[in-house]
Amino acid sequence: MAQRIREFAGLLTTRRGHDLDAWMAAVEAGDLPPLRAFVHGLRKDMPAIVAGLTLPFSNGPIEGSTKVKFLKRQVYGRAGFLLLRQRILLP
Repeated sequence: MAQRIREFAGLLTTRRGHDLDAWMAAVEAGDLPPLRAFVHGLRKDMPAIVAGLTLPFSNGPIEGSTKVKFLKRQVYGRAGFLLLRQRILLP
């Protein structure tokens, strides 16, 4: 199992979405039920997963704005802009 997970990590870090089918076939041929279930889940949204593994785009900026919205809602009605600014700038 550790070997298959390392292989998948290699696919992620080197953006080799075109090799995903071969990895999935190898997992399905093996005797690892947890990974088979994982592969079954991957097959449900294959085009998006391949795009995520091959394209250089990221949703990182969107994730950051979600944090700002969360912090804003936490201090709403209780504090002013200065506290909100401090909470955003300090981790």
